[in-house]
Amino acid sequence: MHHNNALYGVLALLLLGAFSTAAPAAEAKADKEKVARGRYLLIVGSCNDCHTAGFAPSGGKVPESEWLLGDGTLGFRGPWGTTYAPNLRLSLSRMKEDDWVHYARNVKTRPPMPWFNLNQWTEADLRAFYRYVRQMGPVGAPVREALPPEKAPPPPYVQWPAPPPGKK
Repeated sequence: MHHNNALYGVLALLLLGAFSTAAPAAEAKADKEKVARGRYLLIVGSCNDCHTAGFAPSGGKVPESEWLLGDGTLGFRGPWGTTYAPNLRLSLSRMKEDDWVHYARNVKTRPPMPWFNLNQWTEADLRAFYRYVRQMGPVGAPVREALPPEKAPPPPYVQWPAPPPGKK
């Protein structure tokens, strides 16, 4: 009986070892899938159109290594002032994942950012987006600050009309 107990102990250790190496592999695969989902959401959400300099005018021909570094050259001017698309890589590098989820669910910002759409993303999608952005590499620098309505921006900028009367 003593030898059987030792044999069971060895088998238990072997099985435990098999599961412990399988778990990190499964976690790595799941994280890789989340990152891929985050990249997909970035693309279908058209985030690059504003947050990647030159993306839309080039027909999307900007290297992925330059995605989401913000665009401090093209302003969006309207009754709110002039906004510039921020560097999301830098912004998310300063947040914990849970903080990003809370922020994205509650943010209300100026045009042209469709914050009302971002507020509706699922928690899983927000976490996947965060994981993708965080693994992108160097975070870059901040972009130009927003300008108040009375200050004219330097060109280039997109002029947005005021909302129709009674709509705000």
